[in-house]
Amino acid sequence: MDSQQFRAAAHQMIDYVIDYLDNIRNRRVLPTVQPGYLRELIPEEVPEQGETWQSIFQDIERVIMPGVTHWHSPSFHAYYPTGNSWPGILADILSDAIGCVGFSWVASPACTELEVVMMDWLGKLIGLPSVFLASSAGKGGGVIQGTASEAMLVGLLAARSKTLKQLKAENSQEDEKMLASRLVAYSSDQSHSAAERAGLLAGVHVRVIPTDDEFHLRAVALQSAIEEDIANGKIPFFVIATLGTTPSCSFDNIEELGPVCNEKQLWLHVDAAYAGSAFICEEYRHYMKGIERADSFNFNPHKWLLVNFDCSAMWFKDSDDIVSAFNVDPLFLKHDHQNSAPDFRHWQIPLGRRFRSLKLWFVMRSYGAEGLRDYIRKQVKLAEEFYQMLSVDDRFEFPVPPAMGLVCFRLKGENSLSETLLKRINDSGQVYMIPAKLRDMYVIRFAVCSRYTELSDIEASCQEIRRHASDVVTE
Repeated sequence: MDSQQFRAAAHQMIDYVIDYLDNIRNRRVLPTVQPGYLRELIPEEVPEQGETWQSIFQDIERVIMPGVTHWHSPSFHAYYPTGNSWPGILADILSDAIGCVGFSWVASPACTELEVVMMDWLGKLIGLPSVFLASSAGKGGGVIQGTASEAMLVGLLAARSKTLKQLKAENSQEDEKMLASRLVAYSSDQSHSAAERAGLLAGVHVRVIPTDDEFHLRAVALQSAIEEDIANGKIPFFVIATLGTTPSCSFDNIEELGPVCNEKQLWLHVDAAYAGSAFICEEYRHYMKGIERADSFNFNPHKWLLVNFDCSAMWFKDSDDIVSAFNVDPLFLKHDHQNSAPDFRHWQIPLGRRFRSLKLWFVMRSYGAEGLRDYIRKQVKLAEEFYQMLSVDDRFEFPVPPAMGLVCFRLKGENSLSETLLKRINDSGQVYMIPAKLRDMYVIRFAVCSRYTELSDIEASCQEIRRHASDVVTE
């Protein structure tokens, strides 16, 4: 394919993408294929001779689309939103064309410098304290990670490194492996499973602490666990607090947890993967109260801020902690400006990185702060509308109040009723939702995910849920 052939193919692909997203309501949200379907549709080996673009293009509908779950469908209500917008798509096109691997400033100065500024833009937009910003007089700064689970692991590894260095400095005779084996981190029973996975990858124990009746991690429970572990010879070093949990979008009280972590010198990482986007709206910023006590903070613009995956924003109060933990500086990566600008290879697990800050730049400039706030508020309103529609049906109950763009509901009675209901809805393929467990209670999560979702889509989804509920209850 030469440049002129690419021009024609690119126009064709752009038209296809526009038609796909503009008409996404017409596609069944869940595919009907079975595992292994695709192998039967394509050859067993690479073709010996190159094929034409048209033959490749025609196979998009034949091979790929039958197996796609349409995340941007207004009938997709599972997990949480995944960001998508025309400016974000354009930014990814440019990023792919430039094709830099921005592991250091000199590898592509614009890649590093735009990220530094965009992370400050974004931090200011959500009301993050200046101590986390690169433009402040301190050592703070932000970086784009791939996912919130990656950010959680990065924070844990940085805290682990910092703690072990301090312990070795205090007692150089101690064996580092023995010290590491005594480390313990903490998360709540509502934290994302990425917390325990981070512990597995880092080789440290993660202790799960029960939450209160409203699914919040409380300082009393954390303090008690820390003191018990210290008495048993353990070394507490890391705490994960969540703003907007996956099961029910509950919020830990950072103002209450922060002083415990600071007093005991534990690293406090705040995970706001989904809900953090809402902090651009003043009315939700109270959930961040006490955030100045955290050591690291993360949320995903690629969830709810119209930025295409992957773009997970992470800030450090002291960037020296992460650089010290991850710094490996071979001769071939050295350059003359190492002390004047960050080399983001020291802030992440991979060495290479894409030009992801272009997505933030394009999206924030295209929508503006006002447009982004309007988008968040609209989706929260749609979730509230769904709650109002379904709550008039006395067959349903709502174990927790609606939060942000999430509504948790269930059929009254045994868990099996709601399990059967969700299976029937998902099997029909018109609406897609996922379950969660709140203690021993099975609930169905309804999240407003697509930027295309309108009130008519919410009404249609509600009707589909009630229709299947009638069948389940009758049987």
